[in-house]
Formats: sequence, structure tokens, C-alpha cells
Amino acid sequence: MIILAIDTSLAAASVCVYDGSKSEVLARETLAMERGQDQALLPMIDRVVAEGAGSAAKIQRVAVTVGPGSFTGIRIGISAARAIGLALDAPVVGVSTLAAFAAPVVLEKSNGVVAAAIDARHGRVYVTALAGGRPVVAPRVCLPKEAVRAMGSGPLWLCGPSAPAIAAEARAIGLAAEVVDDRVEPDITFVARLGQMADAGSAAARPSYMRAPDIRTPASPSLTA
Repeated sequence: MIILAIDTSLAAASVCVYDGSKSEVLARETLAMERGQDQALLPMIDRVVAEGAGSAAKIQRVAVTVGPGSFTGIRIGISAARAIGLALDAPVVGVSTLAAFAAPVVLEKSNGVVAAAIDARHGRVYVTALAGGRPVVAPRVCLPKEAVRAMGSGPLWLCGPSAPAIAAEARAIGLAAEVVDDRVEPDITFVARLGQMADAGSAAARPSYMRAPDIRTPASPSLTA
């Protein structure tokens, strides 16, 4: 299966063409950016598909990160993935950003707890944690201190851009904690790999915001002004 993977959920745009039958990355590209993903993404997809597949017609599945993360970035990635899937008559599957961060660490660490954390603003994090590949902290939004208390006795293997915040809270209460990877975007290869394993019937490409957007309603004009 040839998979096109897309991630624009955080401060980067990433695209990968992955051959699932050979477990091989055929082409990939990542550009760090907090804005402008809407302009950069489609040309990046064209380049990566041309290099990795030769033709878009060879793409058999599209995988896209669905969040949590940037509201705007998530919408950009999902819109592109759906459009490509429709044009190619290929299934489109959603991949959790937290799962994409955690997956390579879960494969590497056989003991302890693997946790992935992303900044959710206002001192909070999006977080999930797994032990032996099984969830011990379901994806949630909470304070780093609350996340650590739910993770057990460790050791903790931490990834994601907010991994240092989790590590600081863990060490403050005497838990062994190591930041394995604090890059700002998930490894696009693992977005592809998780997309290959996903059930196309149930892993819908729908936004997973996990909280309401930070939008303030404009104040009503004064009737006495």
C-alpha cells in the first residue's frame, strides 16, 4: 500500500510518501512554520509525490493528523487530505497527533511509561500516556502536575514539545523522567505507519481539538453611547 501522509497540526508542515508493503519511506519533506501552511502544503505534496510515487495515481491511502494542535493547521491538513482522497478515490484516515509523537518511543522503550505532551496554552497540556502499549492516561487536557500524578511510578519516557514541562513536574516529586524527543512536530513517517494500520471505516479524518477555540465574543455596542 502506498500512503501519502500529511501533518500540519503544529509548527511545521510535513509530507511523506510511504510504501507500507516494504516499510519504506519513498520521499519526505518537513518545513518548520507556524503560519503559511496553507500556501506551502500543496506545492510540498506535489514535490514529495513526484519524487516518491512518480504519479498521484499510485497513492492508495491518505493519512492526516487530526489533532490536538493548532486549530488552523488541523483544518488545513484535513481539507487537503480530503480533497486528495476525493480526487484519487482513496480512503482518508485520521491519526492522533499525540499518538504520532508517542509511537516511536513506545517501540523503543519496553519498560516504564511513555507520555506525549503538547502545549494547550494557559499552563495546560494535551497529554496521553501508555505503558506496555496500553493507555494509562487517556488523551486529555490538564495541568502538567495533574498529568504526572496520573502516570504512576515511572520511569517516564517523554516526547512532544511540552515534554520538558512534564519532566520538571515529575522530577519535583522524585520520579525518574527523561525527555526522549521534544521536537515541535511528530515524525511524519509514523503518521504514515499509523495511517496504514488504521481502520478506514472508523478512523475518520475529523478534527480532534479536545477543547473549545480561544475566541472571544465581541462586546455588544452600548445602547447608551
